[in-house]
Amino acid sequence: MTASPKVDRAFARKVLQTEAEAILALTDRVDDRFDDAIRMLLGCRGRVIVTGMGKSGIICRKIAATLSSTGTPAHFLHPAEAIHGDLGVIQADDVVIALSNSGETKELLRLLETIKRLGARLITISGSNASTLAQASDVALDCHVSEEACPMNLVPTASTTAALALGDALAMTLLTAKGFREEDFANLHPGGKLGKRLLRAEQLMHRGDELPSVTTATPMRAVVEEISQKGLGMTCVIENGRLAGIVTDGDLRRHMRLSVNLLERTAGDVMTQHPATIARDTLAAEVLHLLEQRKITSIVVVGSDRQTEGVVHLHDLWRTQMF
Repeated sequence: MTASPKVDRAFARKVLQTEAEAILALTDRVDDRFDDAIRMLLGCRGRVIVTGMGKSGIICRKIAATLSSTGTPAHFLHPAEAIHGDLGVIQADDVVIALSNSGETKELLRLLETIKRLGARLITISGSNASTLAQASDVALDCHVSEEACPMNLVPTASTTAALALGDALAMTLLTAKGFREEDFANLHPGGKLGKRLLRAEQLMHRGDELPSVTTATPMRAVVEEISQKGLGMTCVIENGRLAGIVTDGDLRRHMRLSVNLLERTAGDVMTQHPATIARDTLAAEVLHLLEQRKITSIVVVGSDRQTEGVVHLHDLWRTQMF
């Protein structure tokens, strides 16, 4: 039986150390040029076009995706395809971010004429500010690394990791400058788990004809019918247009044990006064926490003057598969 080759853990750790050091070296390069890049991106009236070849292109796709997911419209443009018909993607109001470790990638250099002719702005991320690409840019960000993690110092490793980190720094700084919030993220990621956790009560609640509602004077027979028809295990009790209380399945069971004449009473006699309520902008995660804390299955959504706006049921939260 052939012996398994020995794994060089020490070398693997050296790879991680080399790439970590490449990222840490960038911290001193967050300078005036970085500020200029952020201001340019903030002032962009079009889209951000991110472009690069090979492994740099893969990093560009990630940078474009991060920007788009945090409120800055961005697209990846393959530079080789651009010069074969896709140059129309670039418009005058756009900002182009070009990534090249050498700064001499011929496919990118061919884009310079079009970028300049259209009047689009150019930010470059490269390993040499003396390169052709950097010299032609409006803002040149220095992303050079002292060595690659590759033992031959050939395969892009530390350089691509550093470029990705610098792209993240741009995107996150831009996010902060724009005041991007959790709810903005949720709006852009409605299908994701985090986006669902950030849904608001108003997006989940039953309203209109789906909302179970009676008045304080409603006979209990009609109350029971309303609870059964709406299927939420409860009904709101309204007095003068405002929430006066609720009647739940639990209330019915408790009062049936205490009174044989339950159906002769009214909703006002049986209701739970001052029930827990939430505002329409309450996060879904907060709603779930409140339901679990109080050991209830439904909660009423009210406006500023206790106007009943809807009801959120526990099943609505689980149905989103957000937890």
